[in-house]
Amino acid sequence: MAESFRATHHLLTSLLITVAITITTLKSVHTTATNTEFVKSSCTVTTYPRLCVTSLSTHASLIQTSSKIMAHAALNITLASAKATSVMMGRLSSSSRLKPREVSAMRDCVEELGDTLDELRKSIGEMGQLSGSSYEVYMSDIQTWVSAALTDENTCTDGFEGDDMNGKVKVFVRERILFIAHLTSNALALINHFASIHG
Repeated sequence: MAESFRATHHLLTSLLITVAITITTLKSVHTTATNTEFVKSSCTVTTYPRLCVTSLSTHASLIQTSSKIMAHAALNITLASAKATSVMMGRLSSSSRLKPREVSAMRDCVEELGDTLDELRKSIGEMGQLSGSSYEVYMSDIQTWVSAALTDENTCTDGFEGDDMNGKVKVFVRERILFIAHLTSNALALINHFASIHG
């Protein structure tokens, strides 16, 4: 009898553990799917939704269902991309294969990207301060700085206008700057969406 009771108790315990693990796994799968769906649906407010989803979906578990964290993540992704491009263009401007006008345009662009980096950093810092009575002031600053960063990026490509520019250099710079501008545009759209919900 005691042997039968132990076997039944062991079976019930094993069954309860299996059910608990299954429920935990299903919750985790459901939460991951919910987080990813939140990213996808939030990206519909952006001008470049496909880029938004691809750049932010890997951060879905961090973002969860927070518009604020999503906007903050979008700013950080944009900052990282702008940094990498600025470094690459700085190195490229030292190349002996570029014409003087290309070197000048490249250096001007690196300077504009420096301004972009400053504006994105300030915006990221202010995102951490969003609360209380100063919310509207901080949000206005963030929107202004991210808009200015977008303007700086567009100004960067102006120096590469004209037929006397190397086609490969022009295409390379435009592609990189356009990518950053699209990320910035998406970040601004997500910030504006967050502001409209919490403003």
